[in-house]
Amino acid sequence: MGKTNTVVQLNDKKEEAASKIEIIKNLIFGENIEAYDSEFDLLKKDILNKKKVLEDLIEEVRQDLKSAIDNVATDVNIRITELEDKIDDKLEGLETDKVDRKMLGKLLVDLGEKVGQK
Repeated sequence: MGKTNTVVQLNDKKEEAASKIEIIKNLIFGENIEAYDSEFDLLKKDILNKKKVLEDLIEEVRQDLKSAIDNVATDVNIRITELEDKIDDKLEGLETDKVDRKMLGKLLVDLGEKVGQK
């Protein structure tokens, strides 16, 4: 019977502590605790909604950036191809005109500067 009484006493102490907590809570927050809980729930819902909106916006921006990067990569590849074609044309022209080495060096330096600027 000693153990049963101890368990009952512990349960009574837990209930007493819980009721003391309720009393303290009522002293701090007053009887408006339900109003506070309601406000906190509304704030939580609002925050979650705004989080969802931000996540959607982030995903949209991510897709836009991927698209822009793809467009830039395509544009760069087109320009590289155009430059390669121009170099090939110049080399063919040089072979037919038998241009000296100084002229060839100057053309390559000019081309390198133009590529470096873009």
